[in-house]
Amino acid sequence: MADPDLDDLERRMNGAVEALRKELGGLRTGRASLSLLEPIVVEAYETEMPLNQVATINVPEPRMLSVQVWDKTQVKAVEKAIRSSDLGLNPIVDGQSLRIPIPELNEERRRELAKVAAKYAEQAKVAVRNVRRDGMDQLKKMERASELGEDESRFWADEIQEMTDGFVKKLTEMFEAKEQEILQV
Repeated sequence: MADPDLDDLERRMNGAVEALRKELGGLRTGRASLSLLEPIVVEAYETEMPLNQVATINVPEPRMLSVQVWDKTQVKAVEKAIRSSDLGLNPIVDGQSLRIPIPELNEERRRELAKVAAKYAEQAKVAVRNVRRDGMDQLKKMERASELGEDESRFWADEIQEMTDGFVKKLTEMFEAKEQEILQV
């Protein structure tokens, strides 16, 4: 009798945790940071590309980001991507580069950032639940193929659910910690 691949499910759930960690790292509280622009995707060369693949990002001052676009035909696309992100940034175009002042966080902006963090956390939870669904589907297929008995299938389903609950709890804790960091005045 074969067992379901729990290691693969755990690896994929860990991927969702790491993705959330990276996205939350991009939500800075009033300070310029390279990771702030990491989640931004630019429509360039008829495809979507991460910002760091079309430009160089620097932090010349604590409250300023500088984006040097490599191809001057992509400056407008980069500006549009930054403006349309949920980060509330307004880039200033200066030739082939953009200067992005990081605004002081007021109460309204902090609440907006907390909502963005909540959206990222919910997306990560959905990803974990999708991995759980894949695991449950795997169990059903194994049961139909007579590789697992009904009791074994129920045991593994409980294991997968327990793993999922643990990851969802971890994601919730990460979000709550970031929310506290953002809302602190």
